[in-house]
Amino acid sequence: MSRRHATLSTPLGELLVVAEGEALLGIYFPGHWHPPAAGTIGVEVSARDDALITRLGVELDEYLAGARTGFELPTAADGDEFQHLVWGMLREIPLGTTVTYGELAVRLGDRNLARRVGNAVGRNPLSIIVPCHRVVGADGSLTGYAGGLERKRFLLELEGAAVVAQARLF
Repeated sequence: MSRRHATLSTPLGELLVVAEGEALLGIYFPGHWHPPAAGTIGVEVSARDDALITRLGVELDEYLAGARTGFELPTAADGDEFQHLVWGMLREIPLGTTVTYGELAVRLGDRNLARRVGNAVGRNPLSIIVPCHRVVGADGSLTGYAGGLERKRFLLELEGAAVVAQARLF
C-alpha cells in the first residue's frame, strides 16, 4: 500500500499519522515543531479502514489508559545515521525514567554531542512510540518537546516518572 495519512483522536489532541506499506513513518501532534511537508504525507485514509493505523489507535488507547508499556508496531522513520542511533537509544529508556541530553551524549562517547543529540531528539518523527518525552534538561527540568511541554509532562506523569516542579505553561 502506498503512503497515506489519517488523523487519530486522543486525549493529547488530534494526531496526524503517516504510514507507508506496513510501517509507521510519523506521528505528529497539533502544532508539531517539525511536521511533515504537505506533499509527503500521501493520500488521506480513514483511520478505521486502515489496519495499521487502527492498530496504532488501539495501542495508543491502551498506553494512555496505563495498560500498555510499549508499542509493537513496525516503524520506518526517515532520518540520517546519527538520528537513527539516537532514536534507538530513546527506545531503550525504561518506562517511568528520564535521561538527559548530556547522558545520551556521554553514552555516545562525547559529552560535547549533547546539542546534536538534542536536535536528533527534537526531530524524532515517531512521537510517543519512540519516547523522546523521556529526555529532560541537565537539571531534570522539562525542556523542548515537539508536541509541547504540557504533553511531555502528561506523558511523564502517566508513566510515573519524577517530574521537576515547574510552573504550568497554560
